[in-house]
Amino acid sequence: MFAVVKTGAKQYKVAAGDVIKVEKLDGEAGTTITLDHVLMVGTDKGVEVGSPTISGTVVTAEILEQSRAAKIIIFKKKRRQNYRRKNGHRQHQTVLRILEIGAASAKKAAPKKAAKAADKPVAEKAAAKKPAAKKAAPKKTTKKTEEK
Repeated sequence: MFAVVKTGAKQYKVAAGDVIKVEKLDGEAGTTITLDHVLMVGTDKGVEVGSPTISGTVVTAEILEQSRAAKIIIFKKKRRQNYRRKNGHRQHQTVLRILEIGAASAKKAAPKKAAKAADKPVAEKAAAKKPAAKKAAPKKTTKKTEEK
């Protein structure tokens, strides 16, 4: 059995027992995580393709380590201009061991908490503090307008 999983804007073909390196995921070594963006599952019965993902199917993996990839050297040069720039970069990565491919567990997502009661009075106080609209000042009269 195999699955195609999407994580970190890349796709990986995995099977139980595989060890893969992916872009950094949150978690400590030894933690079990679930990858829920399963694009395709292949079994001995056939292949199931999602549109875009297969709902109810997850891949369970264990984090083996958090590490960094090999250094990539960036070198820029313009000939005859005495222009040379050297730079380097090491990408953070997570090493995963695939444990199983199967149906999602029956865990439900935690319900979203309602707005706190303490937040409402703050909003009402802010509305009450708005200054009142200013009235237009009366027009001033001059001697010339009074004589006419």
